Amino acid sequence: MAMNSTPSASGPAISLKSISRHYGAITAVDNVSLEIAAGGFVALVGLSGSGKSTLLKMINRLVDPSAGEVLIADENVEAFDPHVLRRRIGYVFQNIGLFPHMTIARNIAIGLELAGQKNGDRDGRQERVAELLELVELPQEMANRMPHQLSGGQQQRVGVARALATRPGLMLMDEPFGALDPVTRDSLAGQYKALHEKLGLTTIIVTHDMAEALYLADRILVMEDGQIKADATPAELLSGGVGDEAEALVAIPRAQAAHLIALGQTDGRKST
Repeated sequence: MAMNSTPSASGPAISLKSISRHYGAITAVDNVSLEIAAGGFVALVGLSGSGKSTLLKMINRLVDPSAGEVLIADENVEAFDPHVLRRRIGYVFQNIGLFPHMTIARNIAIGLELAGQKNGDRDGRQERVAELLELVELPQEMANRMPHQLSGGQQQRVGVARALATRPGLMLMDEPFGALDPVTRDSLAGQYKALHEKLGLTTIIVTHDMAEALYLADRILVMEDGQIKADATPAELLSGGVGDEAEALVAIPRAQAAHLIALGQTDGRKST
């Protein structure tokens, strides 16, 4: 499968063909068709319960569609065992999920072990861990620490390193920076964007933060009631005219920015 190899110019293309997901009488995702170009950085935004995370999880079979098909690099994901498929796709989520009883090095290398890189290639694993620590800008001495000895931002960097260990071309991210303080969140988001470009990844990120989506993504999908209500570039969203759902989301960072500007002008008048 193409996504199992080292990415070249870009990761794999994604194709969703009329996918739906039902939970009893509840429809989480409703007949969505979507093409994501290789190398794209796509953000899924929308209110809670709009179907964003369910849509994301159907790509790596954490959730299977009730109807429709998911293709990665022109291959149907249902042709692969879910566990094998997930080892070939990077996945980063808000709660990080580091194994508390394992060192940072072991946490990063666990995907390599599961993929078959056993003790006979210990040197290769150690080399890859060192490479990944450097990639996510963590000092090498952290390899032997335990997760509880790291800050939240450092742990999330480890989560990104672990997701990249097997050299996937595709990264799925579900609110990866949501639990971090604003300064750390902004720093990590910028660092990941640079990694996306450097490694030629295809990235799909779920976020509630519209400002984050506008900053990171080259394409934003606005979801509501399990459907995609808007599909536009950040510039198109900011210019308006792409639907009420999108406009309501964009209005939040726009109002915040206007409020900050007004505060600055008020402070300036007070100081004169």
